[in-house]
Amino acid sequence: MSKPLTTMLSTKGQVILPKVLRDRRNWTPGVCLQVEETEDGLLLRRAPLFEPTSIDDVFAVLKRPGATVSLEEVDQAVLAEAARRAGD
Repeated sequence: MSKPLTTMLSTKGQVILPKVLRDRRNWTPGVCLQVEETEDGLLLRRAPLFEPTSIDDVFAVLKRPGATVSLEEVDQAVLAEAARRAGD
């Protein structure tokens, strides 16, 4: 069994995580971590990049006024824009 890793709390409340653990987790400077208090101590985990969303939140963005556009109309608009940009 290996010796437990230790660290100290600074006067500013900072904790330095041992390099071997940072490397193992690929935690580089600036990584955002969540801190959770548990019965046994503190749990650190990488914070999610985005807040959780529901399917209703996502679909609400898709609502738009006006008539529904067909896939063919979308394709035509994309091709027209591509042709316009190629002519610029």
